[in-house]
Amino acid sequence: MNIDPNESGIGFESNRRDFLRLGAQALGVTVAGGSLIGSRNGPSSHWAAGAERALEIIDCHTHFYDPSRPQGVPWPPKDSSLYRTVLPQDLRNLEMYRPITGTVIVEASEWIEDNQWLLELAKTDPFIVGIVGRLDPTSGVFAEQLERFAANELYRGIRIWEDRARSLLDRNELEPFERMARRGISADLNGGPETVWVVDSLAKRVPDLTIVLNHIGNVAITSESPPEGWKVGIRAAAKHPNVYCKISALVEGAARDSKKAPEDLEFYRPTLDVVWDAFGEDRVIYGSNWPVCEFAADYKTVQRLSMDYARQRGQGALEKFCATNSSKAYRWISGR
Repeated sequence: MNIDPNESGIGFESNRRDFLRLGAQALGVTVAGGSLIGSRNGPSSHWAAGAERALEIIDCHTHFYDPSRPQGVPWPPKDSSLYRTVLPQDLRNLEMYRPITGTVIVEASEWIEDNQWLLELAKTDPFIVGIVGRLDPTSGVFAEQLERFAANELYRGIRIWEDRARSLLDRNELEPFERMARRGISADLNGGPETVWVVDSLAKRVPDLTIVLNHIGNVAITSESPPEGWKVGIRAAAKHPNVYCKISALVEGAARDSKKAPEDLEFYRPTLDVVWDAFGEDRVIYGSNWPVCEFAADYKTVQRLSMDYARQRGQGALEKFCATNSSKAYRWISGR
């Protein structure tokens, strides 16, 4: 593949504890006796106060691809600013609000073999802690494909579009979802604002399946509270203990008319309040949707908005949001 996934602008090592220490040092803080002490060039006092240890942060929604491959890529299109090689070292080299310690990749390609391409990418790079692949549950070969990829411990989920899930539910064909549940493979559900109702229905009918609602439910984000109908739906989905919500695509939901998204946390608070109140601090997950988020904001801003909000919910809530909750939802693999 002509890829060296071990290249890193911040010297990633396989020992995750060492990497956490490196992350703290990158922030300009000293690690002594397990505590973090802010420096003048380090994080703001908002972060330094009460930060008792380096924070593990798993970005659970990134996309990697390489248009320079002989076969090219089906996404993104050639006329997009996203059409460039995007690999783990590119993510690690970004300016960040807080250094991330790992990522769960979400497959954007519809090509079956690109699931394997991501597994190969992850093989020697412990920064990649899991992969959410892309398979079609309505396909006649879904079971065979699932067994093939799920044999790899890093294959932790499958991203499913709302219309595909709804078509199976309408026909009461639950076997694909039940098979995923038996294999311990989660379902990432993505679609428009109506996806919350599909998640509610699927969670009721396949309660053993872990479901992750993508992109904060894909509601249009304004400075006002979200539409009442959507709030009813998000609360219905959140009633099921097997459902998590990924706080990803936050800035994309707020960008309008090709303009950058607002950078003030208060703009997002009405929507974040609804989602966090519905799911609680135990079932919300951090994800950036990088590099797609670049259309609306840089990575540092994306992090700052969601993490400052989580921090205001308490240090424990922040730690759950950044890593603990996703480890339960995906059972990602650390310490390789």
